[in-house]
Amino acid sequence: MDDSQTKHISVKTKYNTEFPETFMKEFGLTNVSQLPRINKVVVNIGTGQELRNKEIHARLLSDFSAMTGQKPKVQQARISVAGFGLREGMPVGLTVTLRGDRMFSFLDKLISVVLPRFRDFRGVPAKFDSRGNYTLGIAEYTVFPEIDLAKVDRVRGLEITVVTNAGSPEKGRRMLELLGMPFEKEEN
Repeated sequence: MDDSQTKHISVKTKYNTEFPETFMKEFGLTNVSQLPRINKVVVNIGTGQELRNKEIHARLLSDFSAMTGQKPKVQQARISVAGFGLREGMPVGLTVTLRGDRMFSFLDKLISVVLPRFRDFRGVPAKFDSRGNYTLGIAEYTVFPEIDLAKVDRVRGLEITVVTNAGSPEKGRRMLELLGMPFEKEEN
């Protein structure tokens, strides 16, 4: 590797070294305890009634486990909806809650590998909730390198939520920007 190429710095390293001092200067914080933290990353995939098929169920579980590094929990319907043929307790999706090293590993993979694989990628939308949490929807989970495209029967989307204690959208956005999240450029 020559000097013109930059070395990849992991999200966890940025979070522990570069982020605190930059964020404290920008927001005028005096104590490290005032810094916002990433509490967890929640990854969801809606499957509808496909989880009743054992073959699809096993494939989705293995794909989801490979993507996140953790076995997913099967989400069940909370209420019955006759129009959809849905009964309370039927499996309708998969979810994983990542914390600690798995969370940072997943964010690192998302920022440095998955998002750049999108065709004509110009950044992710910067829409935060009022508390500084960020949710990103991905239309095709096949952009993850662990997924074998030959075994995918149908394209499915997934939702990734980064839960923080930032308290405001501005702080949440700036924290994720400092960690390397590629947001869309705002046009004035």
